[in-house]
This record gives sequence, C-alpha cells and structure tokens, in this order.
Amino acid sequence: MKKCKNYLVAIILGVLLAPGVFGQGVNLYARMDKTAESLEKKVVAWRRDFHQHPELGNREFQTAAKIAAHLQSLGMEVKTGVGKTGVVGLLKGGRPGPVVALRADMDGLPVTERVDLPFKSEVRTEYNGQQTGIMHACGHDTHVAMLMGAAEVLASVKNDLRGTVKFIFQPAEEGAPAGEEGGAYLMVKEGVLENPKVDAIFGLHINAQTEVGTIKYRPGATMAAVDQFAIKLKGKQTHGASPWSGVDPIVTSAQVIMGLQTIVSRNLPLTDNAAVVTVGAIHGGIRQNIIPEEVNMIGTIRSLDADMQKTIHRRISEVATNIAESAGAKADVKIEVMYPVTYNDPKLTDQMSPTLEAVAGKGNVKITPAQTGAEDFSFFQQKVPGFFYFLGGMTKGTKVMDAAPHHTPDFKIDESCFVLGMKSLCHLAVDYMDQAGKTATVSGK
Repeated sequence: MKKCKNYLVAIILGVLLAPGVFGQGVNLYARMDKTAESLEKKVVAWRRDFHQHPELGNREFQTAAKIAAHLQSLGMEVKTGVGKTGVVGLLKGGRPGPVVALRADMDGLPVTERVDLPFKSEVRTEYNGQQTGIMHACGHDTHVAMLMGAAEVLASVKNDLRGTVKFIFQPAEEGAPAGEEGGAYLMVKEGVLENPKVDAIFGLHINAQTEVGTIKYRPGATMAAVDQFAIKLKGKQTHGASPWSGVDPIVTSAQVIMGLQTIVSRNLPLTDNAAVVTVGAIHGGIRQNIIPEEVNMIGTIRSLDADMQKTIHRRISEVATNIAESAGAKADVKIEVMYPVTYNDPKLTDQMSPTLEAVAGKGNVKITPAQTGAEDFSFFQQKVPGFFYFLGGMTKGTKVMDAAPHHTPDFKIDESCFVLGMKSLCHLAVDYMDQAGKTATVSGK
C-alpha cells in the first residue's frame, strides 16, 4: 500500500512539475482569462472614450498619448512618434524566446455619425475641402481598447512568458493625408519590426456583420490588394449645339467607363480569384451648353492575385487609351499601387488556428471567403509571417442585412465581444511563444 502511495505521489508531482502546467500551461491560461474578464468594464470605457474623440490618420495625438501612458504604467519600454503618431510597447518575458507582435490601428474616418449613443462622436473637421464629422466607422477604437487590455493581461503574467511581445499601435490605416506617408508602410520603413526582430505578427479586425462569439479567418489571400487610378481625357472644347466642331470628352468618358467594366468580366479568370475595377468619381464641364475640353475620373482596383493585378493595370491603360483615340481624344492614365494583398501565411495559420478554436469553441471559428476590402496589415505580412482574423461584433440574433456595414454613419458594434478579442490575442501570443520554445528544445537550440 505504501509503495502504491509513493507511486501515486510521484505521478502527481511529475504532472505538476512537467512543462506546461506552471508557466505556459493550463494555469497560465486560466489566469489570463480571469484577468481579461475582470478588465471588460475598463476596456469598454477606453473604447467609448476613443469613440467619442476620434482622430484622422497621422493626427491621432490624444489617442497615442493615452495608449503610451497606459503602456508605461505597465512597466513597458515605450516608443512614441513611430510612423508619425504610432506607439510601440515592448514587454519582455521572464524566459528567452521569440518576439511576437500584436497590432491595432488607431485612426477614424471622415464620416458623420448617425447612431444615437451617449458616447456619439460630435467631432467635426474639414476634409478634402468639405465640412464633415469624424467617426470610428470601422471599429479601430475597439481594436485599440482590446489591445490595451491584452497588454495589461500579458503584463500581469510576464514572468511566465517565454519570449517578448511587441505591441504596435498603428496610425493611418485608412490612408495618410495627401502629401504624407503613413500607416503600416511607414512603420515598417522606420524599423518597427526590428530591434528586436519580430518573428510573427497577429492582428484582428472587428466585423459588424458577424455575430458576437464568432471568429473568421482564411489561409492565404484574405483581403485584396488595392490600387488607385486616375484617367484624364483631353478633347476639344466647343459649343454644345454643335458637337461636331469639337471632340467630346464626356461621351468618351462614358465609353471608357463601360469599357473598364469588361476588364473583370472578360479578361480575368474569375474562377481563380475575385477582382474589382470601380470608377468612384468623374468631373468635367461647367455649363449645360458647353462641351468641355477635359474630363477627369478616379477609381479603385481590387485584386487577390499578383498576375491578375498586372493584367488589370495593363488593360486599364489599353482600354482608356484606345477608346480615347477612336473618339479623337487623348487619355492620360496614372495608376498608383497602394496596399498589397493581406496574406495569411499558410503554415502560421495552420499552426495557430487551433488556438482560436480553443478560445472561442471549435464551432465558432469559421473559414471566411476572401474579401475585396483592403488592409495595410499586409505591409507587416510582407516582412514577417502574419495572421489576420475577424472578430464578430454584431449582436446575436441580428439579421446581417439589418447591420450597418463598415464606413457608414450607422456603423455600430456590440461591446460584449471585447473579452473574446482580448483572450484571442493573448492566447495567440502565448501559444506561439510556447510552440517556438518547444521546437527549439527538441532541436537542441
């Protein structure tokens, strides 16, 4: 009997002392989850403050100051002014290991809020020569609040972390003001993924048309590359009563617009990937009886494949130039490459998707179709393996068609999703560090 008792004691001690029970194991996850749950009200308060006081890209001064103060209060090394107004916090764990980056974007949009909330934004500004409101109409306020909460959770267990966590609060995801650089591109250019070098990066995006409790992701191409184009059509001005005396760039522009629509429908293998060519604005003329000399149009290109992207660029130039020439006009085509494809590294995605299933429940984690929206998180993914996923923010039971889309005045988020957002970020960071540590141990490093 005594021998059996000693054997049982040995087994229990062996289990308790095994790697994964203390430190990176069940106990650590339970502690993190409990802390995340205790921070819910705090995170909601942060989010409401940011929502009520939104700032446009490269102008997130108050937002950055609040973030920096919070990270400093957690004892982190903090850098400010990264990529204009970005904030970076460094949390060094108690044991050596890889460097994991977690990212949140900070900027609002030139949208006038219509949602009747006690913390509704009343901020106004001038944007592109027009008076407008400013609103967190894409949920970046929720991203910041959740990452601040995740930072506090991970700081509370830093002695048990097997590596370093770099918290990246990024400005200008929606684009920098005219004439300025910004966003993830500028942060990468300034070395945000170096010193220490980041091994993997994770980011989430709230989704107002996905139920709370649900997480969606996609391996490989997840969100589209985005480019923009400008076409100037030069005709010959004349009286509107005698169009044969000139060259009409307005009629020509209509033909060009229709021609551009055939690029996607007739020149691309759409069974491989989706693509979009959209003319968003057209300007020409000043009076009803004057055919103008010039018409200008601008638009956006979305693609999920590099070869298709090249084809679109080539065909836009060919279509506009040849149609203009056939009408006796001239076309000047400019295409500006903006964001690359948001590409989830397949190996990293396969490695970390079980973590999301463990946090949210397997039935609540789903593969999503590729989206033709764009994200400048893609600039980070060009340099290091990255995993970008979507967190449900729509109240359960709501019909998708009744939930306002992103970038609209009626955009709204159910704040009950914040705890899952925090937990998912923390679990991804810890699991990645833990798996890298085990791999290093097995390989003898």
